Amino acid sequence: MQYLHTMVRVSNLEHSLYFYCDLLGLEEISRKDSEKGRFTLVFLAAPEDKVRAREDKAPMLELTHNWDPETYTGGRNFGHLAYRVQDIYALCERLQAEGVTINRPPRDGHMAFVKSPDGISIELLQAGDPLPPREPWVSMENEGTW
Repeated sequence: MQYLHTMVRVSNLEHSLYFYCDLLGLEEISRKDSEKGRFTLVFLAAPEDKVRAREDKAPMLELTHNWDPETYTGGRNFGHLAYRVQDIYALCERLQAEGVTINRPPRDGHMAFVKSPDGISIELLQAGDPLPPREPWVSMENEGTW
């Protein structure tokens, strides 16, 4: 058995690509438009997984955009996606500066949670040892669910 990808449905492909690629740093590996099925599939990979994603088609995140409008619920039931990051403070600062709510701030220098435009929880984990705790993160409260 081999892990391939996780699929999440997105309501606005442009907003989702901005969040996952421009803000989180994932990279588009492939895209497929289906006129007959009226959907677009976009496969993304973390920078350190690009070679594996291109060669093995894994591990990736599949964004599915159905062209006919639909309201998605149940993102919390899904659980979350998790990514290891090089500097959790720098990434959270960049996300926050772009208007992304830090639902669970990285108070411990190790873990944070944010949500995608479609309400999918994203866990961010510091690579290696936790960073030393620092402000403003130490004093920040949780916001919403994560």
